[in-house]
Amino acid sequence: MIKKEQAQQVTRAPGFIAALDQSGGSTPKALELYGVDSRKYSNDDEMFDLIHHMRCRIMCSPSFNGENIIGAILFKKTVEREIAGIAAPKYLWEQRKVVPFLKIDNGLENKKNGVQILKAIPELDILLESASKEKIFGTKMRSVIHRANQTGIEDVVKQQFYIGQQILSHNLVPIIEPEVNIDCPDKAEAEDMLLQNLKDHLDELTEDKQVILKLTLPEAANHYYSLTEHPKVMRVVALSGGYSRELANQKLSCNAKMIASFSRALTEGLSAQQTDLEFDAVLRKAINAISRASAAGEKP
Repeated sequence: MIKKEQAQQVTRAPGFIAALDQSGGSTPKALELYGVDSRKYSNDDEMFDLIHHMRCRIMCSPSFNGENIIGAILFKKTVEREIAGIAAPKYLWEQRKVVPFLKIDNGLENKKNGVQILKAIPELDILLESASKEKIFGTKMRSVIHRANQTGIEDVVKQQFYIGQQILSHNLVPIIEPEVNIDCPDKAEAEDMLLQNLKDHLDELTEDKQVILKLTLPEAANHYYSLTEHPKVMRVVALSGGYSRELANQKLSCNAKMIASFSRALTEGLSAQQTDLEFDAVLRKAINAISRASAAGEKP
């Protein structure tokens, strides 16, 4: 019953998906932007304690709820911890009506054929079994496309859907994320190749399966609109990819039926030095702006 209610929310509800899944590689930068420099911690455990405190502050804010936040993508170490004395996934759904997702990838391989595919995830089945027990709704894994290289893009999409099938077999919904680097010199061409590859693999899914697509905001407005109407797609969400929140929202508002799944653009302006009232005000303003951009856009 919970799964069905969550699926309806992810599929139809207004708002966006918050990305709170910074891992070991991206955590120092996230903390720095939050006003916590590396002198505040001396090892990984202390670093993760600090980023968990930041995430708890965000998720416990009055504005962080199912009214505008459809779901939240969490790092594994967040799922293993508590928020306000409650297991993180349980807190999100039962206290905030926000659907929990889990980041499952182990990072990226070195660049080849203009892309970076996922590193192997040997512990994936164990991780997925644990996620199911924790009432996680779905998962997220990120590859990166740096050039419009047909072979490389085919490799990225093929791997994403191959792992996606394994995720679906555990009754979890995969977020397929083949990010196109915003600095890609032939970004529009890469997006054309990506669109066709995504369509080909979506058409191969069985009728009872659906995925979520997380894509870089495209060069051409509504470039991915056809994917939002594909029967195998539960939702198409956009990553901010390094754009400022203002620019990301501007680009997003030009794409009908595409909603945000922002990380840095969501937390932009938040600071460890802010009082709770100041922090909540900045976060509320960000959430409202991203929600408006997610609801905008005219059909092509």
